[in-house]
Amino acid sequence: MKSLFLLLASGCLLLSGCAGYTLGAHKPVHLRNITKIAVPTFENLTLEPRLAVLVTNAVIKQLQNHGSYQIVSKSEAEAVLEGKISNINRTQFRSDLNNVLRSSQILATLVCPFTVKDTASGKVLHYGYATADSYIILDANLQLSETQLLEDAAQRLAFVLADQVSEGW
Repeated sequence: MKSLFLLLASGCLLLSGCAGYTLGAHKPVHLRNITKIAVPTFENLTLEPRLAVLVTNAVIKQLQNHGSYQIVSKSEAEAVLEGKISNINRTQFRSDLNNVLRSSQILATLVCPFTVKDTASGKVLHYGYATADSYIILDANLQLSETQLLEDAAQRLAFVLADQVSEGW
């Protein structure tokens, strides 16, 4: 009798541990009916070449990983995600130990306002603002370091943006 009670009690604890959790997407209420979305190349308002393509590809990959939306062309889409990379800010994160004017690490911040528009009406369904920080340790090849910094910043920005559109945070 005692073992039956323990078995029932442990079964109740196991089942109640998952209370409130559901599988699948948890889209924001105002985007719950959208299943197909188009993501054209973001507008780049900075002077950094290739940044728009880098960010757009990262956003598409992140949305595909999340699985809330099917990425399609504009003609098939129910909504369009449009973004503008408005700013990239680079600052010294750490200086060289022997020379404070020389940077050993750089911090980059990407800023990207974005909208989700209904393709039928053109009405803005969602407006958001995503920012992401990334830093890198500089090595002798400054161009490679800068490229890696921008790729990482684009990935982090895509993660924040996709979470806002897919999860609502």
